[in-house]
Amino acid sequence: MKNFQKPISLLALAAVSLLAACSKTPPRPDPSATVLSYPGNNNLTPEPLSTLAPGTNLEVRDPKIIEDANTIRGLLGAVYYDYDSSVIKADERAKLQKAADYLKQNPQYRLLLEGHCDWRGTDEYNLGLGDRRATAAKSYLTSIGVAADKLEIVSKGSLEAKKNADDATMKTDRRAEIIVLKTAK
Repeated sequence: MKNFQKPISLLALAAVSLLAACSKTPPRPDPSATVLSYPGNNNLTPEPLSTLAPGTNLEVRDPKIIEDANTIRGLLGAVYYDYDSSVIKADERAKLQKAADYLKQNPQYRLLLEGHCDWRGTDEYNLGLGDRRATAAKSYLTSIGVAADKLEIVSKGSLEAKKNADDATMKTDRRAEIIVLKTAK
């Protein structure tokens, strides 16, 4: 019986110690000492990034720009097309010029031109149209001096299009996205 009393008493002692340690809660910090607040600021909402003090090493970025290890999406925008067309409109050419200028300033990068369509048409037709849109953007870029080896194309067709969308949404689906590729070929 003595052999069983020692482990049971140690187990009971450990349980009491654990319960005693768990019953205490740490004191709550003063709200003025938290990250969201500072002395003199009585509201608990963070300051807008644009009003942060200089020297914080924070960069204010457009929330539409998505950057990962290999790509930057949304930085150069998209070229939009008319229905069933791969002709680059005159008012869309400035976007491609901006992309060419960006490549001149950042020669370590390349561009991916991603062709998209609205939901109308067969999958095969839309893949072909998306390819023609991306190819038209590539042709225009090479005509203004961008090296062809700095450009890649891919067609997404209507893969990402909103089905049964209204006219305004379909206009945004008819595009060639300009995506910055950060990796070497």
